[in-house]
Amino acid sequence: MRALLQRVQRAEVRVAGASVGRIGPGLLILLGVGHEDGEAEAAALARKTARLRIFEDADGKMNASLLDVGGAALVVSQFTLFADARRGNRPGFTSAAPPERADALYRSYTGALAGHGVPVETGTFQARMEVELVNDGPVTIWLDTRELGGGGGR
Repeated sequence: MRALLQRVQRAEVRVAGASVGRIGPGLLILLGVGHEDGEAEAAALARKTARLRIFEDADGKMNASLLDVGGAALVVSQFTLFADARRGNRPGFTSAAPPERADALYRSYTGALAGHGVPVETGTFQARMEVELVNDGPVTIWLDTRELGGGGGR
């Protein structure tokens, strides 16, 4: 799984002009699911997302997690995170999981994130969405479950 985390002051996702998800301070998470991903990857990524210390503490240092600051998450499915643009000018998406599997693991990730105590809003799977955000920092972090290792400590 791949996630692009953006620390935000606020974010919203709309489908056909109607708001389907909205948060205040927290993280906008663009989530991609690959062919090789499963429940273990969803759980590990959710744990890492909830505990990643990318918010400022009382001293102004990036030392607080989403849980520490009581922030929310807006999770938007984005298969294009698995784009392969190594050859030619048109990206391929064969590394992305098929929609049925991707949707199930997207839901697994959002459920696991909520299970850690994070308020979660979502976009609409496979819909054309408009995403609006106000970056905070800006702080943007790339996570890939193949690069996380077995850690998970605070």
